[in-house]
Amino acid sequence: MRTLVFPASFEQLDAIREFVGQAARDAEMSETEICAVQMAVDEACSNIIEHAYHGRTGEIEVTSDFRDETLTIILRDHGDSFDPDSVPQPDLTSNLEDRQVGGLGVYLMRHLMDEVRYEQRAGAGNVLFLVKRRRRQT
Repeated sequence: MRTLVFPASFEQLDAIREFVGQAARDAEMSETEICAVQMAVDEACSNIIEHAYHGRTGEIEVTSDFRDETLTIILRDHGDSFDPDSVPQPDLTSNLEDRQVGGLGVYLMRHLMDEVRYEQRAGAGNVLFLVKRRRRQT
């Protein structure tokens, strides 16, 4: 298990992507799986920066844990709470100009990862678990 703390700013997204990408490489995930993990974490961190902190200073604690063929990325912040389960499924059938803005990021995270789970812990902040199971190459 490895944990790094990053300032909650868009300028840190490259470093966060590299951290989780290395965790996925260390777990011997495929390039497709590595990319999926990086994209999901990038989207989650962008949401934390924009919606949890609203431009205020803050931190994102990023933990990677690989066990039993499963990589878990844990994102912890102390910004405003936001439950991804409260976001309705986006409308993917209407014309782009007719669609409501927002909600695609959570949809993307859920489709890139095997599991997305959120917890709000009193005194410990918001915790988002992003889980990716390694597929065996044949």
